[in-house]
Amino acid sequence: MSRPSYPLPDVLRVVAELIAWVALPWALGRISILLAILAVLLLIGLPAVLATPGDNGKTKVLVPIPGWGTIGLVLMELSAAVAGAWLLWPAWASVPVTLLALACVVTEQPRWRRLLGHAG
Repeated sequence: MSRPSYPLPDVLRVVAELIAWVALPWALGRISILLAILAVLLLIGLPAVLATPGDNGKTKVLVPIPGWGTIGLVLMELSAAVAGAWLLWPAWASVPVTLLALACVVTEQPRWRRLLGHAG
């Protein structure tokens, strides 16, 4: 699987992931510290353990998953960023996060096509 020659999709995805890692646990922490910890484990732990071999240059992964699984993990991160933003922040801060997530979905399309072509 070849990588794109431009970093925009990666940059947008990383920014959205960082927002998800902060916003959703913070918002859930207002309800339950256990929910916040679970959110951190899911948002950071799952992508650290599960990966599609060959995606983003990864040759060795702990637990290999098919391409659609990696796409699902990205969608989970983007959803967490949007949900966390809307639960935690005012609209003026949440709207840009929502637009960022939508931009990620658009810019990730070439990668997702590669992932779906990968049997995993």
